[in-house]
Amino acid sequence: MSYHQAPVELRELVAVSPASLDSTLRSLGNAVILTTCNRTEIYQDLPDPGATCPGREFLLERADPRSGELADILYTRSGEAALRHLCLVSAGLDSMVIGEAQILGQIREALDAATQAGTTTPTLVHAFHDALRVGRRARAETFIGRHAVSVSYAAVELARGVFGHLAGRQAVVVGAGETGELTARTLVEHGVTISAVANRTVAHAQQLVSRFGGRAVGLDDLPKALVAADILISATDAPGFVVTREAIASATSVRPDRPLFLVDIAVPRDVDPACAELPNVFLYGIDDLKAHCNANRDRRSREAQRVRAIIDDEVGRFLAWERTRAVLPTVIALRDRAEEIRQTELAQARGRLRRALQSTNGDAATSVDDIVEDLSRALVNKLLHDPTVRLRVSSDDPVLRDAVADLFGLNT
Repeated sequence: MSYHQAPVELRELVAVSPASLDSTLRSLGNAVILTTCNRTEIYQDLPDPGATCPGREFLLERADPRSGELADILYTRSGEAALRHLCLVSAGLDSMVIGEAQILGQIREALDAATQAGTTTPTLVHAFHDALRVGRRARAETFIGRHAVSVSYAAVELARGVFGHLAGRQAVVVGAGETGELTARTLVEHGVTISAVANRTVAHAQQLVSRFGGRAVGLDDLPKALVAADILISATDAPGFVVTREAIASATSVRPDRPLFLVDIAVPRDVDPACAELPNVFLYGIDDLKAHCNANRDRRSREAQRVRAIIDDEVGRFLAWERTRAVLPTVIALRDRAEEIRQTELAQARGRLRRALQSTNGDAATSVDDIVEDLSRALVNKLLHDPTVRLRVSSDDPVLRDAVADLFGLNT
């Protein structure tokens, strides 16, 4: 499921947190789980594509009691269509922000997590490596990633649209992970002063503060940190609300006439929706960023066509590998059978050679020539015996005749 069909209220119900990712993967078996703020997708290698999809059942159970709503918007793709979708995601063509590069790292992390959990298969690994190559090629060979923005950038642009300009504004960043770092950097680039970075672990917040300024605070100190702030942008991977109505009410009670702009770009959501009920508090969620991102999508449509050509190329390579892999057991069995015949006939020829060379009667050179000749005839006869018998038994089968002719290059 993704932001295309599912609002954040549903996406957060099925989002898999880093803490539960390993156990979830093990419960699903052969699977890789890609979970971001805009999507939760489960890629599985199933022996029977027509069977019930465990990943789909998992998402429906996780969304209970709203599984009925989810059932109508879940999407399932198989085979080549599934690979193409993964490549589109990796290239950034399916992102809310077209061309954003953060998704590449998220796909790589998803594969690494599945590898550590022992839930990958050769097909899954090959597919994800192909998708990652698509993502790298798309950004190296096209301009799809040129001046690419991120969700964090879109959030800051949304804030700029509200305030007109951001220079001189003060902001609090909640969350000290990768998205929090991108947010802090983008704010500073727009002339915003980072007044505080709030995080459950203050030491992690301190790392961002050392680079972007402000002070590191725990989540309990958030009301005090917000007293002088104009903007709060929150991006944690916490399972519940970390910015509560009570915290915002406490902060705004001592600054009743100043507006406070809240942007929640986390899934599950960080900010209690009830905060929007407070006076002079304006709350925007990740789904509110779509308007800015749609404009970005239009600008990049031409580059998207070039990226799709790269996807066609890589998908073709994967399908060729898959066909080769499907016939590999037969090739191995054929070679093993040929090697068995070779070893048997070679052993017999060696015995005859030893006896010929030890014999004092006759011409040894002539005997060796005869033995080599017999060996070559025996190899050909033994190798062609079974195919010849099958052809004679099925002499009226044109498909078999054509297949043999093609395999042995008889029509060239």
